[in-house]
Amino acid sequence: MMVRMHDPGDTREERSPTPTATAGADAGTGDSFEEFYAATFQPLLLQLYAYTADIDQARDAVQEAFSRAWPRWNKLVHYDRPTAWIRTVAMNVARNRWRRLRAARAHARFRRDDVIEGPSPDRVALARALATLPEKQRRVIVLFHVADLSITEIAEQEGAATGTVKSWLHRGRTALAVALSDSGTEETNA
Repeated sequence: MMVRMHDPGDTREERSPTPTATAGADAGTGDSFEEFYAATFQPLLLQLYAYTADIDQARDAVQEAFSRAWPRWNKLVHYDRPTAWIRTVAMNVARNRWRRLRAARAHARFRRDDVIEGPSPDRVALARALATLPEKQRRVIVLFHVADLSITEIAEQEGAATGTVKSWLHRGRTALAVALSDSGTEETNA
């Protein structure tokens, strides 16, 4: 809204802006919302279509902007350029929808339930073979080969001497090799 400062030397009569003058200067229409809508909807739609590259999104944004303008029309009609207000609202609506869509797509990308293949036959056989080992041997094998801990770290964690850990690891590997070879011959015989 433009405010004019009063100049004491100015003898012209100051007129308050009329809806016809302000809206007409902007839209080429009178003060009725219907006339303003009819005169400005199509140009705004084309501008938003150029902005969004999607005619449906552009139409939705312009319609939303006009629906927000309707309850404020008695105030907007006095603006120097009510079309600028509606264009700004429409562009903000389009931008906000685009942001929400982008965020939803990013979220969906991370939430996508990808098909996860089951464990391979080798992994199943290994899990079964590990289950046959005594707990200390199984734990030492897992800590050494899966958790990648050193013999010293395992000894500290288990509260055992390093020689004991080496013994458990050797016995566990031997028993694991036997269990895996037994399961391999069972599968080939089946």
